[in-house]
Amino acid sequence: MKIGVVGLPNVGKSSLFNAITEAGAESANYPFCTIEPNIGIVDVPDERLNVLGKMYNTQKITPASIEFVDIAGLVAGASKGEGLGNKFLSHIREVDAIVHVVRCFDDEKVIHVNGSIDPKRDIETIETELALADLEQVSKLLEKNSKLVKQTGDKSLIVVVNMLSKINEVLEEGGQARTLEYTEDEKKLLKNFQLLTSKPVIYVANIAESDIGKPENNYVKQVREIAEREGAKVVVLCAKIEEEIVGLDKEDRALFKEELGIKESGLEQLVTTSYDLLGLMSYLTAGEKEVRAWTITKGTKAPQAAGKIHSDFEKGFIKAEVVSYDDLVSYGSHLKAKEAGKVRIEGKDYVIQDGDVVLFRFNN
Repeated sequence: MKIGVVGLPNVGKSSLFNAITEAGAESANYPFCTIEPNIGIVDVPDERLNVLGKMYNTQKITPASIEFVDIAGLVAGASKGEGLGNKFLSHIREVDAIVHVVRCFDDEKVIHVNGSIDPKRDIETIETELALADLEQVSKLLEKNSKLVKQTGDKSLIVVVNMLSKINEVLEEGGQARTLEYTEDEKKLLKNFQLLTSKPVIYVANIAESDIGKPENNYVKQVREIAEREGAKVVVLCAKIEEEIVGLDKEDRALFKEELGIKESGLEQLVTTSYDLLGLMSYLTAGEKEVRAWTITKGTKAPQAAGKIHSDFEKGFIKAEVVSYDDLVSYGSHLKAKEAGKVRIEGKDYVIQDGDVVLFRFNN
């Protein structure tokens, strides 16, 4: 999973990136500090792996991972090449989801590119640029496919033209492609177009340290209202504090978080929200050699889940030996869970559940 971290200059985007990846990206009080995208591969926090690691006395623990990409700050006119415009937009096309950092704090020492704090305006600035870039692309595709329909009469292209017309209309009004409803066939087509405004979005409301633990300020409320209209998600955190937390050792981190009343780190919040937004979950494999988490889409059947490990597992799938994580931990071992009838043999139609501990049987 690849997630792009975006936002106007000086909203705390690089500070958040540093906090979740511990990558040490440059962070400074001037626009375009981030020129090339910084990339960080982050382990998905999952305490279940450590529990299973001890149970199996495993040699290796391999968590699932997410790739975060810190993309250069955007300004009005980016779709026409302003700032780092086209470079910025090309990086977004490659991600699965967007984390949009929005400044929700006042601080005279930190310059705002537009001179004042206004989350609604800031969000609209970026969304307008994404919509304009998509509009240019969709208009060309619409023109090309409309001509082909007239020339060939190909009925399959009529579906493409109808969908592009629908998207074009929304983009012309300054809307986002992700707010439309699509049929299953249209969803498949949409992926091929890699539209910027079709990416699912998580808004990160970046608050001041003094606002931690207090009722949400008006800036955050603005972000929530926008997210609700779009069907997007919201995470509220203080990027500056998150960056400070990662500089501490584990014990000090826990104490510091407890003092501030922070239950989950920014990374934990973003991972949970990202999985929810993209309809993802993890199943587990466990043994002496390795305990590992595998990320799959909710609703995935056993053979396709097996294919995540190796394509041969899917092709030669025979059955899956499944026990839920909770049952396995409750009984203390795979053998005891099996004796209690908690280990099941499942076939090709079984839909893998979050936390299933699975052993696949397959033909070579």
